[in-house]
Amino acid sequence: MKNILLATTLLLISAFANAKNLAIDPDNLFPKVKLETSKGDIIVELDRIKAPVTVDNFLTYVVQGDFDNTIFHRVIEDFIVQGGGYDKDFTHLKTLPDIVNEAGNGLKNEEGTIAMAKENRPHTANRQFFFNLADNTNLDPGRQWGYAVFGNVVEGMEVVQAMGSSATEYNEMMGWDDVPVEPIMLIKATLLPAE
Repeated sequence: MKNILLATTLLLISAFANAKNLAIDPDNLFPKVKLETSKGDIIVELDRIKAPVTVDNFLTYVVQGDFDNTIFHRVIEDFIVQGGGYDKDFTHLKTLPDIVNEAGNGLKNEEGTIAMAKENRPHTANRQFFFNLADNTNLDPGRQWGYAVFGNVVEGMEVVQAMGSSATEYNEMMGWDDVPVEPIMLIKATLLPAE
């Protein structure tokens, strides 16, 4: 009886893991994600060839709905727009385990790319991401670990630029600079069907 129960449990775990893996469309090398924001829609194309771990991580948050109703909490004009980690009340949202830093993959932090935010330590990225508003070569790897680029904006760059020119202020509650005065919401993130 124990063996049957164990086998059934393992089968269910395996089926769940496979369903989860299928949900992120593992055979699509360049998946696209639609980001519906309060400023308009953005479509990003991700590069699973050069950043497989990062893309799978990002898509897991997407298909689980974990990016829905989050904010872009950090905006620095002509630099970056960062989001994915907080809701409108600045509640820090749950994270999956940190991922390996894929910054050495050949993709550069150029205008219009999407990259992973991290702490000072190299392998600390989890759910926060940012759009590059300029060619930010200082974020590329060199003598220091860089920030892993994993795709680029293919539609809606004007939306990203509008976000980047939003008025910002110091947020006393969080102790942060560069917080948009008017919240910029990521209303919904959707993995688009393969073309």
